[in-house]
Amino acid sequence: MPRGGHNRASLEIKRDYFELIRQGLPGAEAARRVGVSLSCGSLWFIDAGSVKISESKPISSRYFSQDDRIEIADGLSNGEPVKAIAARIGKSYQSVYREISRNKKADGTYQPWYAHNQAFGRRRRPKERIIDTESRLRNAISGKLTVCWSPEQISRWLRRRYRNQPQWHVCAETIYDAIYRGIITITQTTLRTGRVYRHRRGRGRSKDGALKQSTSMKSIHDRPAAAESRKQAGHWEGDLIIGAGQKSAIATLVDRKTRLTRLVYLPGDHCAQTVADALIVAFASLPTQLRRTLTWDQGNEMFQHGRIEAATGLNIYFADPHSPWQRGTNEYTNKLLRQYFPKGTDLSQWSQAHLDRVAAELNHRPRKELQDHTPHQLMQGLRYQLKAQGIRNNP
Repeated sequence: MPRGGHNRASLEIKRDYFELIRQGLPGAEAARRVGVSLSCGSLWFIDAGSVKISESKPISSRYFSQDDRIEIADGLSNGEPVKAIAARIGKSYQSVYREISRNKKADGTYQPWYAHNQAFGRRRRPKERIIDTESRLRNAISGKLTVCWSPEQISRWLRRRYRNQPQWHVCAETIYDAIYRGIITITQTTLRTGRVYRHRRGRGRSKDGALKQSTSMKSIHDRPAAAESRKQAGHWEGDLIIGAGQKSAIATLVDRKTRLTRLVYLPGDHCAQTVADALIVAFASLPTQLRRTLTWDQGNEMFQHGRIEAATGLNIYFADPHSPWQRGTNEYTNKLLRQYFPKGTDLSQWSQAHLDRVAAELNHRPRKELQDHTPHQLMQGLRYQLKAQGIRNNP
């Protein structure tokens, strides 16, 4: 055969050769049947990184087939865009990008038979679950769950802490699975929601908003651009979490830039007078540079927003009715807080000191959106900047 002849055979011949190999035929017999020399077939075999015998049952259509991988390799060699290749084989372009990244060779090239062998090797079952066999990994995960870290935070932490142990780099879903199967157990509530499934939750609002009678409220659409961009600290989102029988509440405040959380004790009730008094005291402990805006929903508890603005220097804005996503940072924080203050409990039993401890625990957790810094670290840096400017009143 002339030099380089093994690369001149058609894709159909190569496909037939590898299918015969996967059926268990010897390499010499497979090469003879497709009409190539033994050395030619051997070169194909070596380039593919060996060939694994296929399972008896057919592969599901949701997986990439050998023909799909051949189409991907052809398209890449012809310089086609990945989106065009994906449309031709009926897969999403994200899946094709992921296939190329996972199954390419060490030199960066995508060889369809090598890729098919790699995927087949990973698909073999049963697999041994790393969390089931590694007690040290289970203990590390349990330790973080004990201090109320989420599985996603733990997953990122494992990648940072154990850089040289890639087998420990499990995803959040793997941790959830271990919890649901009872492999990882702790003495307190493991997940923040306290349940193993999700369902829609929401708090009703009147159609026109609870502050329809207040004509002086400012809309969130008039809020400064600096608040929307999160480039400036001091723009807060707030809300109440309500206790059993609507008789007790805690005011929650979150800074949009640093995600710093403050919890405010409400004595007795959560009427407009009580909420206004508590927020005035809470914001009085902050320097002026951290009292810029406050965004709230249209609840009756903020009927005295004008008095709060006059006492604190804040500009208070109100989200649209039925639009919790406009205060997404605060809504997410309230979800985290329900692990500490479950629905149906009396929130008046907790003191301000206890609320401060809960807030401190939240503020010392690494956040994905902060590149795994903590809200405390970001606010600490801001505190130093304010001190350098001669400001003594610290957050």
